[in-house]
Amino acid sequence: MSSPISLRLALPVAALGLMLSACATPIPPTNVGQTCNAEAARWAIGRAPDAATVERIRTETHSRDSRVLTPGSAATMDYRQDRINIDVNDRGAITGLRCG
Repeated sequence: MSSPISLRLALPVAALGLMLSACATPIPPTNVGQTCNAEAARWAIGRAPDAATVERIRTETHSRDSRVLTPGSAATMDYRQDRINIDVNDRGAITGLRCG
C-alpha cells in the first residue's frame, strides 16, 4: 500500500506535468508535400554560391529554404526535408548539396 507522503508528492507532480503539457503549442509542419531533391542541382558543384546561384539551386531542388554552410560555420541540427544545404569549401566553391 502507498504511503500518504508519496501520494501527497505524486499528485502535485502529476498536476504540474498536465499543466505544462497544456501550455505546449504544437508546431504545424511547414514542409507538407514539399521534398528537397539535391540531385537536381549537381551542376552547381564547383561554382561560387552567389545569390543567383543559391536561388536557382533552391528553386530547382524544390526547396522552401536554403542555407550556405562554410567550414566552421554553426548550424542547427534539425532535419527539414524542405531545405537544401549548400556546403562550401574555404576557397568559396560549392562542394556538396544535401537536403535537411
